[in-house]
Amino acid sequence: MNYIGSKYSIIGFLEKSIETTLEKSGEKRKPSEMIFADLFAGTGVVSGSFKEKGYSIIANDIQYYSYVITKHMIENNGNLDRERCEKLIAELDALEGVEGFIYKNYSFEGTEGQEHRRMYFTDYNAKKCDAIRIAIEEKHIQGEINDNEYFFLLGSLINSIDKYANTASVYGAFLKQIKRSALKEMKLAPLPIMHGQVECKVYNEDISELIKRVSGDILYLDPPYNTRQYCSNYHLLETIARYDNPVIKGKTGLRDYREQKSVFCERGKVEKAFADLIKNADFKYIFLSYNNEGLMSFDTIERIMKKYGKYRVYMQQHHRFKADNAREAKADSTIEYLHCLVKDNK
Repeated sequence: MNYIGSKYSIIGFLEKSIETTLEKSGEKRKPSEMIFADLFAGTGVVSGSFKEKGYSIIANDIQYYSYVITKHMIENNGNLDRERCEKLIAELDALEGVEGFIYKNYSFEGTEGQEHRRMYFTDYNAKKCDAIRIAIEEKHIQGEINDNEYFFLLGSLINSIDKYANTASVYGAFLKQIKRSALKEMKLAPLPIMHGQVECKVYNEDISELIKRVSGDILYLDPPYNTRQYCSNYHLLETIARYDNPVIKGKTGLRDYREQKSVFCERGKVEKAFADLIKNADFKYIFLSYNNEGLMSFDTIERIMKKYGKYRVYMQQHHRFKADNAREAKADSTIEYLHCLVKDNK
């Protein structure tokens, strides 16, 4: 997925910086003996990378579509039959489209006669999305697929349909004309199956509460940097994931997202939320990804983290994410900081 804040392009920088910190701290344990937590997991890029290295993973995200993808990528450890998964994908991909919730609310034909006509997907792709989503749920309810297969299939649908969205990367608005990639007929593609050697756990909770109940060795934090709420930017993926027929409103068909709003996107609340997070974190090594244009200043982050142990910072220039190339940005790149804390008495 083309996801705001994804660390895919700088994963090497993160891995090297974390490994350097462990070495300088005299850490002798093997990855399989340590717990790595990624509690703003997004689409699981970082937690997936450290799962491959052999760590036991704790992952979390308050967005349900993120939880679905990450639950498959992180928790499915060799408990899926690849041949069966391929057959399930092929079976679902061959379904005829149906006029379900996505078609009726987010395609041009489906919204005919409504106050707001929307073009998030072509009529064909919206119908196909509905057919696959309905079939996945029915198979799960009827016991034809187990929980592991359910999250694999649902995550694959979310990841697949996103590639055919008629948007400028996020779902805050749709384009007035169908772009070339959105015109293609959707094909259901499977998410990769990542085998791990140790137990992993994924949560769908508010990090401010979860942090009080989990513990481990390495904590990686990648909170939102600015006022853009993920719950509004990706509301349609949330609806596809939940398929709960929500009441929607406005030109963009937003669902109610009040329960998923992040205090890390609010200027007046982010500093206290971050301070509480660091205070409550029962982890020896804490890493925070943040850039030079975030709501919290560099000095604020340094001051808070230094209270609890040894602090250092790594930095790398990072290409700016642009949801819309027509918008002017302050610069083509930002400085990505990886703030590091080695907590005392841990």
